[in-house]
Amino acid sequence: MTTPTPDVAVYVGRFQPFHLGHLALLKHALEIAPTVVLVIGSAWQARTPKNPLTWQERAEVVRLALNAEERERVKFLPMRDHYDEARWVQAVQRGVADLCGDGASVALVGHYKDATSEYLRSFQGWTVISVERVPGADGTGLRDALYAEGAHNIEATLAALVGQAPPSTLDFLRAWVRLPHFDALREEWRLLREEKAKWAGSPYAPVFVTVDAVVRCANHVLLIQRGKAPGKGLYAVPGGFIEQRETVYQSCLRELKEETHLTLLDLTMRSSLVDVAVFDHPDRSQRGRVITHAHYFDLGERELPEVQADDDAQSVEWVPIARLATMEDRFHDDHFHMLDHFLDLTET
Repeated sequence: MTTPTPDVAVYVGRFQPFHLGHLALLKHALEIAPTVVLVIGSAWQARTPKNPLTWQERAEVVRLALNAEERERVKFLPMRDHYDEARWVQAVQRGVADLCGDGASVALVGHYKDATSEYLRSFQGWTVISVERVPGADGTGLRDALYAEGAHNIEATLAALVGQAPPSTLDFLRAWVRLPHFDALREEWRLLREEKAKWAGSPYAPVFVTVDAVVRCANHVLLIQRGKAPGKGLYAVPGGFIEQRETVYQSCLRELKEETHLTLLDLTMRSSLVDVAVFDHPDRSQRGRVITHAHYFDLGERELPEVQADDDAQSVEWVPIARLATMEDRFHDDHFHMLDHFLDLTET
């Protein structure tokens, strides 16, 4: 019995950067359906060593690898990471329906790599087509090669990557590494590697516990700009690592005071605590496995308390909640999503 041709093939990825493995799956999607929707993940994340390219840059790199007829058949769907699989799946399916119509039959093209591929089983009503992974093509390895050698030795680096990425991707990277942000990304990559090297001899992969404080007051939220890597210059909620002899609540108040000098009575803070949520997605932090306990305080409609940056904070300010949605690509790690969880900044 012949399998019906789907109206749409969907392929999900981060494409950081677009390599031959990605191209192989995209070509397969083009073979089985007249229209392909390429879902570009981590779409509005700030530039980091793990997510160095904007979604627009990634879409352009994909276009460069296709011929004119193929380009006409590919639609791009940028998608934020929600860190909530059910919500993310719903957003992807709604986005595909908006692009292609509610009645379109859909096939999801991908391969089962590891636990990060389990999302393929979550799309009710879509047919999953599993494709063998192309060996040797790896986004992490490509990025590491670029950061390790730097722009000064780009030709030799790209020559070594000929078997891993399309020529158009290599041409794009040749120009991209000359842009001003590359040096900052490379330096952050180096610092992250040094930090991880300190734990290389541990018999178990380290799991870090942190705390964060989401403080709301008069329709503003308290934010810092980070003074150190990782995420130097990016917005974040105040927070840091838990101390050995503290509860998560005690650590939260200590970090809040150290970074912002927000000094309110303990009774005020306790009465203002609305919620505590654990954010534990394995990919939420570039440092590695970091589990944070976020405390949401609502100080009501009082006058905004005075604050002052200190410790790891470059600056601190009360930001209107109405502005946050326009700042999504300027946040460290998953801190925008943390705010979204408590403040409902984006559509469900």
